[in-house]
Amino acid sequence: MAMALSVRFELKDEAAAAGFDELVARTVPLIISEEPGTLEYRVHTVDDAPLSRFFYELYASPEAFEDHERQPHVQAFLTERELYVASYRVERLIPTGGKDLISGD
Repeated sequence: MAMALSVRFELKDEAAAAGFDELVARTVPLIISEEPGTLEYRVHTVDDAPLSRFFYELYASPEAFEDHERQPHVQAFLTERELYVASYRVERLIPTGGKDLISGD
């Protein structure tokens, strides 16, 4: 069963936002190339909140998420993000309906 989560980061200041964005730019290509169980990994800026970032993550299974968390590039991200992040909120999402825009399911 697939597993999804959202994460909203509040960054310390504009310099921290720039550093965080650079960290994300280094990390996301590794997630794409090294994690077949990570089905979707989207990073968004938040309209009218320049110090906020929103991530949407979709994994093939809870085990795929656990594999994601063990990756060296993710461990490095989790450590370095502390330099930039004032606070964050993680929410696990439970699918209750909708449409997959790619497959139509």
